Amino acid sequence: MIRSVFDAAWRAAAYCVHPVVIGLSLLPLVLISGSAYALSRLYWVDAMDAVRGAFESWDLLEALFKWLASIGMSGLKSVLAPLVVVLLVTPVLVILSLVAVALLMAPAMLKLVARRRFPSLEVRRGGSFAGSVFVSLSATLMAVMALIVSIPFWLIPPVVLVVPPLIWGWLTYRVMSYDMLADHASKEERQEVIRRHRWMLLGMGVLTGYLGAAPSLLWISGALFVAVAPLLIPVAIWIYTLVFAFSALWFAHYLLAALEVHRAQHAAALAEAAVLTESLAPPDGPKLVR
Repeated sequence: MIRSVFDAAWRAAAYCVHPVVIGLSLLPLVLISGSAYALSRLYWVDAMDAVRGAFESWDLLEALFKWLASIGMSGLKSVLAPLVVVLLVTPVLVILSLVAVALLMAPAMLKLVARRRFPSLEVRRGGSFAGSVFVSLSATLMAVMALIVSIPFWLIPPVVLVVPPLIWGWLTYRVMSYDMLADHASKEERQEVIRRHRWMLLGMGVLTGYLGAAPSLLWISGALFVAVAPLLIPVAIWIYTLVFAFSALWFAHYLLAALEVHRAQHAAALAEAAVLTESLAPPDGPKLVR
């Protein structure tokens, strides 16, 4: 299975430079960038005021700021507020990117992989668009709730490095596992393939979660250096989209290959059972001639 994971990964990376994939990545970029711009215009000032008000209400932080001012680092207070806002917005941005890729890009990329690498794989349509939407929305809701519950613990350094990628990884695993098998696998095949490969799929999702955390540096830079924000923030959003496009391609290559192997094993088992049944069948006895 490990070899299959790496094989699917390099294939997915190669597909990411395909003109079709690059073109598809621009659509979620436009939608998410437009939404982020509109929300920042409407709520950025209010969000900053809310964070600064929270800072002033915490005696411990106020004492920390006074100490920083005494050593000539008073400017850190003005930097911390936008940083906190960005850290709170980043998980939402990641989730929106994943949902946008799942709904807008994943079906087209799945067809690309299936047409180029698995042209003879039978389509059995064990899933549906409604099922994909339900899985995406329900998993996203659960991920958002988990993120909200875990936010107070992010001040503990190990937690913030582990919990968000785990949540994003679980969300990626849930959404992509359904979408990549919805067309080609029957319901029973989809359930069996996911059951057999659950831990590998979850590991792939977690790795994608850590890859999704990397563009946060550009997103944060855009918040700290306002002059270059119009450039850095859209670039960060596009990188998020490409990361999840890679994830969709990774899951597509891995799961379609796993489905192909599953069907081959199932067909071999049926053939072996038929041969065994035939070998155990009693021979026809001599016919009586009257």
